[in-house]
Amino acid sequence: MISETPNATARGTALSAVVLMAAATALADPAAAQDAEGFTWENATELSFVSTGGNASSSTLGLKASLTGTSGSNAFNLELGGIRGENELTARTATGTTDNFTVTETTTSTLTAESYFSRGRYERAFDGAFLFAGLGWERNTFAGIQNRYATVLGLGRTWVDGETGRFKTDLGVTYTIQKDVDPAPGVDDGFAGARLSVDAMRRISASVNYASTLLADENVQDTGDFRADWTNSVSVGLSDALAFKTSLRLVFDNQPALITVPLSGAPAGTTVLTPGDEVDTVLTVALVITL
Repeated sequence: MISETPNATARGTALSAVVLMAAATALADPAAAQDAEGFTWENATELSFVSTGGNASSSTLGLKASLTGTSGSNAFNLELGGIRGENELTARTATGTTDNFTVTETTTSTLTAESYFSRGRYERAFDGAFLFAGLGWERNTFAGIQNRYATVLGLGRTWVDGETGRFKTDLGVTYTIQKDVDPAPGVDDGFAGARLSVDAMRRISASVNYASTLLADENVQDTGDFRADWTNSVSVGLSDALAFKTSLRLVFDNQPALITVPLSGAPAGTTVLTPGDEVDTVLTVALVITL
């Protein structure tokens, strides 16, 4: 596992911040600045937790929070979340005789899943279309990604926006800095790209909504490096503030990060690097709290 230098982390964070602030300044006008004072904010938090105990214990915690602000033709969204899973195994040994013995227990905790993300996006609408800028960060060490910083700037259109449905598409240019747990030799960690996104929602009934979000990223410097992130969800409202939500997320990476694998038959500690799986799936059942 590599240890990322403070300079590298600062470079990615600073670049993301500069791009978002510059884009927001370029897209905004004096009227927009006045609108910003009257932003209406809404927060939605998704929480899922599974725990088992006894001879074998495990726990999985998932959390996602989304803060959305709107004011006239301006919209801002901030999301953050993560998943963490652990297993605990208890090994028992006995000392003494068959008639008189003492049992010793040793519990070992193993991390089985861990991924985190945060992203922000600003939109400025005009004549049915909108300009947007965004930045994001994610970490998924089990997929070989230590830190990935991404910025995007582009143009989109809202095709449908009503009480019963929404359909939006946009296209943007991106710049990504990716630090892998086990970096491939000679590979540049920064690259430019293009991103297509689709955001759709359909109200099935008064209390049931279906939503789908697709992000497709292409590395224009290496066209074989294509990535897609597709999430489909169904939410059932329990009240104005509570809902159950089931979602399935599919993450595709045509050139997955490298992971370390022990080499059998070689001296102890010998490892090799091999690509991880191209597709990751995340199935979530969560309680959504809206304020």
